[in-house]
Amino acid sequence: MTAVAFDTFVHQLATVSGEAILPFFRTALSIEDKSRGRAFDPVTEADRAAEQAMRQLITTTFPDHGIIGEEFDNLNPDAPYVWALDPIDGTKSFIAGLPAWGTLIGLLKESAAVYGMMHQPFIGERFFGDGRSARYQGPAGERALFTRDCERLEDAVLYTTSPRLMDEADRAAFERVEARVRLSRYGGDCYAYCMVAAGLIDLVIETNLQDHDVIALVPIIEGAGGVVTNWEGGSAVAGGRVVAAGSRKAHAAALKALGA
Repeated sequence: MTAVAFDTFVHQLATVSGEAILPFFRTALSIEDKSRGRAFDPVTEADRAAEQAMRQLITTTFPDHGIIGEEFDNLNPDAPYVWALDPIDGTKSFIAGLPAWGTLIGLLKESAAVYGMMHQPFIGERFFGDGRSARYQGPAGERALFTRDCERLEDAVLYTTSPRLMDEADRAAFERVEARVRLSRYGGDCYAYCMVAAGLIDLVIETNLQDHDVIALVPIIEGAGGVVTNWEGGSAVAGGRVVAAGSRKAHAAALKALGA
């Protein structure tokens, strides 16, 4: 498959997932709690419908590819090419009727994140990249994405979904960074990462992420000039504790503060 045909296919995945999701948005949909007594972890009919639609298209087009996703069992996860699907990243915002959610579509090649897209079908925005470049399509037109060069934590805008999702030690580490930045805000989920790629946010610091939460976002941010690692500075594709930054200086300063 050529690069153009591949790009077309990923956009098709975004389209079919959006068509499955939008009929449920801002409706009285049923919600299941997957937490099993831990922090509320909702899943909806929309999550399952969207992932199923994407899985069907992938298995029909690339029967030898693997799939890892949020709502269904992994399929051939040791294949050379593996798709990572998160049909609704930001389900809590989704069920509250807020548009701070998106569909994450990522591709691993030999365990490296090589392509990612975040699609927000309600707004009609797509952020996508391959680690070398990143682009935006949406109501504002189409353009290349570039992070901004923030050199100091004191000038940085920081986001996390919620410090309450962190354990006591990680929250204390996060608060060391938060105490130094210019502005700290909570929420956003995948949108916050895309705003790093767009040059509007400088840092996102998270914990307890799954692989499908982050694989799609790595090539977008790196393609825009940023960096995404775990808190130790290694690969972030397995999830866990993640730092995304628009500049290497801000990233290094954040890692230092987290480990202080």
